[in-house]
Amino acid sequence: MVLVALAALALIALLPASAAADGLPAVGIDARPLSTPGGDVEYTTERAGPDTRLIESARYGGPLRRHTLKGSFSIPAVAYDGSPSGLSPDARTLVLISPRTRYPRRRTTFAVVNARRLAVRRLVHLRGDFSFDALSPDGRVMYLIQYSPRDFSNYAVRAYDLGARRLFPKPVVDPREADEPMTGAPVTRVASPDSRWAYTLYDSAPHPFVHALDTARRTAVCIDLDAIRGGMWGATLQLHGPTLTVVGRRGRVLATIDTRTHRLIADPEPASEDAATSWLPIAVPTAALLLLSVALTRRRRLYRTQRESGPTLPA
Repeated sequence: MVLVALAALALIALLPASAAADGLPAVGIDARPLSTPGGDVEYTTERAGPDTRLIESARYGGPLRRHTLKGSFSIPAVAYDGSPSGLSPDARTLVLISPRTRYPRRRTTFAVVNARRLAVRRLVHLRGDFSFDALSPDGRVMYLIQYSPRDFSNYAVRAYDLGARRLFPKPVVDPREADEPMTGAPVTRVASPDSRWAYTLYDSAPHPFVHALDTARRTAVCIDLDAIRGGMWGATLQLHGPTLTVVGRRGRVLATIDTRTHRLIADPEPASEDAATSWLPIAVPTAALLLLSVALTRRRRLYRTQRESGPTLPA
C-alpha cells in the first residue's frame, strides 16, 4: 500500500514536469547517445572527476575522439525515455547542460560546443531554473523550459538567441491557445528529418497531447489526443513521411497526425493503455527524490523562520 500510495503521489506530482540527470526537476533519467536524424556519428558524456569527458563515436563502431571539458555537463534529455537533444542539423553546434543538484536552482549553465573541434565555444549562464528543449536548424536559437522557483508545475517554453545572448521576451506558445497553461510529463520525443520540428508526446490529465515545436519560427502547435485514456509511459512517436503516429507500448497505433496540418487524420476508438504499472519504475524513485527535495526545502525555511523569531528547537 505504501508503494502504491507513493506511486500515486508521484504521478500527480510529476504530471507537469519530467525528470532527467541533466537538470530537469528531478534526477534519474540519462540521455541516450545524441546524433542528427540518420547521422553516423553520436555523442555521449561521462564524468572525469570534476570535469566532463565528451566522446564522439561512430554509431555502429567505437569511439572516434574524446575531449575533456572543464566543469560538469551532460547531453540534455528531453523526455522520460531518455530522448536526447542539443545537436544542430549540420552537426557543428552541440549544447550541453549543467546537471541538476537541487530544485529550484538559482542559476543554470549551458555549454555551447563546437562539435567539429569538441571545444567549448561559450558558456551561457542564466539566472533561474531551466532545462534544455531543442535547437533551431541553424543552431542560432536554443529552446528552454523555464520553471517557477516556487512551483515546478508552473513552467514555460522560452527561446534564447545565442548570437545576441539574450532570452526572447515572450514565451513560445501555440497562438491558438496562448492563454492556456502547458502542463504534462514529456514521455518521448522525435524530430523531423530537417530538425525543424520537435514533436514531444506528453502525458497529462485529462488527456495526452503532442507538442509540436517549430524551432525555425519560434512557435508551437498543441495536438490534443482526446480519445486516448490511460498512461502513455512506454509509448513511442514514429514519423513516416507526412504522418506522425503515436504507438502504444504494446504496438497498437493510438493516433495518427498529419504533420502538414497538425490535425488528427482519424480519431481512433477510445483506447486505454494499462497504466497501472507502466510508470511505477520511473515514478517511485523520482517521487522519493522530489519529496525529499520538498522536505529539505521546507525544513530550511522553517529553520530560517525560527532563527529570525527566536531560539530554535534541537534538531
